[in-house]
Amino acid sequence: MSLLVASANAAEPVPKSPFRVCIDPGHPSENNDGRELLNGVREVEINWAVAQILRRLLEQRGYEVVLTKSSLGEYVTNKQRAEIANKSGADLMLRLHADSEGPGGFTIYYPRKQGEAKGVKGPSPAVVEASARAAKPFHAALAAQLRQQLRDNGIKGDEQTFIGGKQGALTGSIHSEVPALLVEMANLAKQEDAKWIRDTANQEILARALLAGVAAVADATSQ
Repeated sequence: MSLLVASANAAEPVPKSPFRVCIDPGHPSENNDGRELLNGVREVEINWAVAQILRRLLEQRGYEVVLTKSSLGEYVTNKQRAEIANKSGADLMLRLHADSEGPGGFTIYYPRKQGEAKGVKGPSPAVVEASARAAKPFHAALAAQLRQQLRDNGIKGDEQTFIGGKQGALTGSIHSEVPALLVEMANLAKQEDAKWIRDTANQEILARALLAGVAAVADATSQ
């Protein structure tokens, strides 16, 4: 794993050596194209917009960044997304989504156990353990930055998602060989959330909170 020492302000990390992040802006994939209009917002567009801001912030601070797609509308399966992260040797795969069910606010998911998709079982116990270790500091830093902005729904196993409930884990987690976290950044079915996240200033706030989460994981990794 790469080493990084975060500055006193987690949102302004100063890396000693590159920590590699694979950003996965969710959709379009085999499950959903992300183009449903909810309260004036399309998930695929929000995911891409926040990913671009986060990429800029990470690269400005010396992180190495890989994206799972090169344009907003590029179709990439969830297995392929995991394979891109694996091939890049990412220290963390960060999957960005926006929910349309359940409560408002943000939620962090990680592979809490193995699942199976099309005869493939995964992730390995090592990836499950590493993802769990990443989830705690990531959530704490993200929540601190978004306090009074969005509701905090905490950390959950990705078997609690719709697809994960069928397979035991999300497809992207099953095929992942690196620590993986999925962030449901807001619930677009909730008018208040949708209004908040479509504001470009708030997208910057959210990206900086995600940056703080990455810095916390990198710092924990270096311990």
